[in-house]
Amino acid sequence: MAMCLGVMMTFLLVTATISALSAIQGDLHVGPGALIWIPSAYTLVVAALVLSAGTLGNLLGRKRMFCVGVVIMIAGGVLAATADTTATVITAQLVAGVGGALILPNSLAALGATFADPQRRTEVITVWAASSGIGLAIGPLLAGVLLDRFSWHAVFVSNTVLGVITLLVAVPFAAESRAPDGRLDVGGALLGTLTIASLVYALIQGGQDGYTAGPVIAAWVAAAVGAMVFVAVELRVAAPMLDVRLFASRSFSAVMVIAAVALFGFTGVAVLVVMFYNNVQHLDALDTSRRMLPLFGVYVVSAFLTGRVIRRTGFKAPLTVGLLLGALAVLGLTTVGADTPYSRVWPLFALFGAASGLVIAPSTAAALVSVTPERAGMASGAVNTARQIGAVMGTALLGSLLAGRVTADLPRQLAAHGVPVADRAPVEEAVASGTTSTTPAPGAVRAAIEDAFASGVHAGLAVTAAVFLAAAVVALTAVHNRPHENGTHMPAPTTTVTTS
Repeated sequence: MAMCLGVMMTFLLVTATISALSAIQGDLHVGPGALIWIPSAYTLVVAALVLSAGTLGNLLGRKRMFCVGVVIMIAGGVLAATADTTATVITAQLVAGVGGALILPNSLAALGATFADPQRRTEVITVWAASSGIGLAIGPLLAGVLLDRFSWHAVFVSNTVLGVITLLVAVPFAAESRAPDGRLDVGGALLGTLTIASLVYALIQGGQDGYTAGPVIAAWVAAAVGAMVFVAVELRVAAPMLDVRLFASRSFSAVMVIAAVALFGFTGVAVLVVMFYNNVQHLDALDTSRRMLPLFGVYVVSAFLTGRVIRRTGFKAPLTVGLLLGALAVLGLTTVGADTPYSRVWPLFALFGAASGLVIAPSTAAALVSVTPERAGMASGAVNTARQIGAVMGTALLGSLLAGRVTADLPRQLAAHGVPVADRAPVEEAVASGTTSTTPAPGAVRAAIEDAFASGVHAGLAVTAAVFLAAAVVALTAVHNRPHENGTHMPAPTTTVTTS
């Protein structure tokens, strides 16, 4: 219960913050470049530290580090709720990210260590994964209700309250666990953090400045060099933070890819849908979140049920079918336009939610049942890192594709809708700076902007469908159906130093 509440906190903050961005921008007069870093600061820290945070839980106790993470998230929420500058909000998100990084791997590893039976562990982990969908679904709804009555500060208060409830459940009832004979791999922790932070920074900032900008290229180089040095170091230490030999198993590597793709699609589609409803059908945060309920609600139900289905089918069928259905649903959404009635859209949302439930939870479970229980912390850190990188790629890459497509397509749309040549440049500048909502646009201009945004959303959805189809091939050809019955448990590392 406590572990599920914790993971719900970490994902609720993501969508609640995104829903509050317009209110924050209006109150603090935040520019577009700084605005993107309000949600991204949290994601960057979570992705960069989640692997090291799992190691700390192995050494110091998973329940203990989980509770420390909740306390830190509460502190970040309090700081954000009292913030009156953009810098303070971003700092609060950085603090909350440290807490989220401690919560995610340690909650998952604690469940993996508590339930040694692989089938029972799979069912429990699917419940854990479904909790992320609950958090994602509650975030926009809660933010919409609070923003309708209070200032944006109340959005961060809500997650703080949930954190207090989580502690009240976790402290007396959750069991402690740790990895036997664990050691701190300082070199691996530093290199892993540097590598992932550089990668995530490049993904986020590249979406703003272009992926060939000088600082972004420097981040790419740092990530590549860091990854190579990290692998070399981890192969030579007696107790690695991440035993890279796990990836010698084609099935384990495939599961990491699928876990990243699943969150790439889930978060990316959510962001694209929000942009569509905000800029094409002009709905507010609460109305948008209501329309997305079939996606999140069906996902939660699907994820719960999939845990039981896997006992009979194994992993390969749910993963493959889920990815194929997800691609089909996303392709269907590429036909949605400004005048499309909701009655045509919600079945596609429900289908994508069901497909995501077939992929997100099983991919997480497959990673943990592929290793021995004492290595649950290591596998948990790895799969959570993959999930977070996938989520960042979904928002950064698809968001950048959307923005680029809108900019490129807007001149054609303005011409097609008969907007005078002299009036086009100011419209293009207003769209690029995000100030189109300050003054009402004439009918032709409004229609051109709507069509340009719809084109950008459709481009992002098409890319998502292609990625899902490619991942379905990986699932079908590389994932072991029942890892715990196919000899894919990787042996625990010995004290012998590996030199090759």
